[in-house]
Amino acid sequence: MPRIQRSAFGGVACLAILASACGATASMSQGDPMAIRNREQDPIPLWPDTAPGSGRLALNETITDRSSDSSRPDRIVTGITQPTLTLYAAPHPNGAALIVASGGGYVREVLDKEGSEVARWFAPRGVSVFLLKYRLPGEGHDDGKDAPLQDAQRAVRLLRSKAPHLGIDPTRIGVMGFSAGGHLAASLGARFGDKVYETMDEIDSASARPDYLILLYPVISMENPMAHGSSRRALLGENPSPDLISAYSADKRVGPFAPPTLLILADDDQSVPPENSLLYYQALHRAGVPAELHIYQQGKHGFGLRGTAGLPVAEWPEVAWRWMAAVGMVPKETAAAAPSE
Repeated sequence: MPRIQRSAFGGVACLAILASACGATASMSQGDPMAIRNREQDPIPLWPDTAPGSGRLALNETITDRSSDSSRPDRIVTGITQPTLTLYAAPHPNGAALIVASGGGYVREVLDKEGSEVARWFAPRGVSVFLLKYRLPGEGHDDGKDAPLQDAQRAVRLLRSKAPHLGIDPTRIGVMGFSAGGHLAASLGARFGDKVYETMDEIDSASARPDYLILLYPVISMENPMAHGSSRRALLGENPSPDLISAYSADKRVGPFAPPTLLILADDDQSVPPENSLLYYQALHRAGVPAELHIYQQGKHGFGLRGTAGLPVAEWPEVAWRWMAAVGMVPKETAAAAPSE
């Protein structure tokens, strides 16, 4: 039964293909998205050429560091036309894979607070973490509102089709989403079977269904007053129709084959109303999908890892880790012996 609970390593590793060592090289056919060129792993392109509906764009991908402390970067990225996955390899992989989709209101993506820092927590525990850089809906793509979902579907299919080369289990591929990235992950969990792009190659024959979802303070609904205004405008425009609002409210798309889901948020979130998570939890519960919801009294929005100091919400990575073991995504003995911080 689902339950509600309320409560007051680093760097990019190389992608080892058909080899066990990070320094190994691989010779694969031109255009293979899993090919590597050097010891430091380049981001893995999701699409064999250009992403669907983005070929005519000439955006300049821009990374901006908002931090004044060089030891604690806070980078954001915009202008994305070439979505990618970047691997943080587990030193001792247990077969589990986790795609991480950061937030940013669908107008930017946060690379550190909800990306690399999270990867560095899970990778030493045996999980192969892949940071997803997805296209933003308002940057001129032909079908902007579905561009992020196209990338998310393709990311799961890519990992599943290449699982033997990556050393991951194709039945243990999950997605973790933060804020707007949570909307993307939740939409993927509900709409993994929707045809949102034309088949490109054999990778697209693989299922896009994640095996599990972890959603942190997610945007879910596009309906007022629950909607996160800037995410809705970026995704659907200024005056979306009622039908469009319903179609892109993730809670309204949940079916019985949605993956097991963990939701984590703070009750004092003033950016994305907590009702968003409640709506998704209730939809999962009605559909008979295993779900678990943790609401912490304090944490506000966007706490990631660095915003939890001194608060009970600081335990959320451990909660997620134990939940992953409980639903069979990581070995229970591995979870019990996880390294301490």
